[in-house]
Amino acid sequence: MNDTALHIATQDIVVDEIFPHAPETIWKALTTDDLIARWMMAPTGFEPVKGNRFTFQTTPAGEWDGVIRCEVLEVKTDERLVYAWRGGDERNVGYGSRLDTVVTLSLSRVENGTRLRLVHSGFITPKNDSAFKNMSEGWPKVFQRLDAVAAEQIPPKDLH
Repeated sequence: MNDTALHIATQDIVVDEIFPHAPETIWKALTTDDLIARWMMAPTGFEPVKGNRFTFQTTPAGEWDGVIRCEVLEVKTDERLVYAWRGGDERNVGYGSRLDTVVTLSLSRVENGTRLRLVHSGFITPKNDSAFKNMSEGWPKVFQRLDAVAAEQIPPKDLH
């Protein structure tokens, strides 16, 4: 084998937004299972603890049961959450093909809010092109819902 045969081409999805909420508010929305269910999908067994395994259920396809198997890889409260995102089946082509990726959510305090940077990495080309396209379109929509959920967590200001 030559070096080219050993190199696997991958793509990453990057979404970088500034939210008008404190990092603690965004963190709560990112790490509270009932809130996660409102902006993304309902997790089963999620806890923001390194090594914790949890799942999401999405639409099955072909040989794939639709279960996304995740494992928390890193947690730094109010700053960083990293988890494995695995699903699909080797026998599927397109939607539902085997996927072994990593989601990294990084928070940093900025003037008037929080910068949230998502990097969903490890999409193998061309095998994961369908998932890459769908999630490239999906993550920005998910961030809009996250913003709405985070806004609801802020107590109303006392008007007196």
